[in-house]
Amino acid sequence: MKRAIPVLVLSVAGLIPVWRYAPSHDTGASSATEAAAPASTPSASSSAPSSGGSTTTVVSGSTIDTEKGPVRVEVTFDGDKIDSVRMLQQPNHPQTTAAVPKLIEETLQAQGADIDTVSGATITSDGYKESLQAAIDARG
Repeated sequence: MKRAIPVLVLSVAGLIPVWRYAPSHDTGASSATEAAAPASTPSASSSAPSSGGSTTTVVSGSTIDTEKGPVRVEVTFDGDKIDSVRMLQQPNHPQTTAAVPKLIEETLQAQGADIDTVSGATITSDGYKESLQAAIDARG
């Protein structure tokens, strides 16, 4: 009987984290329909040449369905240079929110999709790079 009470108390204490565990929310059903929609293909639009003679082109990458949620980027090219990158879709996750500025900064420095993965946001980073590469390929 002396051992029964501590064993019971420690067992309950060990189960509390399991009861409190809240898995990340999966958007699997809505992501599947978004990925199948025609909007998931890369699209491009361009504007008239600016006074400098170069053209500004805006290209949307493919929607990449990841475990955390869909990822889709929009890239603005000024001539042959990547001028800006904007996230059109991203998972609602703290690591993603922290990783997006780093990914965009690296993209602008590298001027391509050959960038490092952000630690702690590997899934989002991989989806970002894939969507970014689709946008670059769609531009030609």
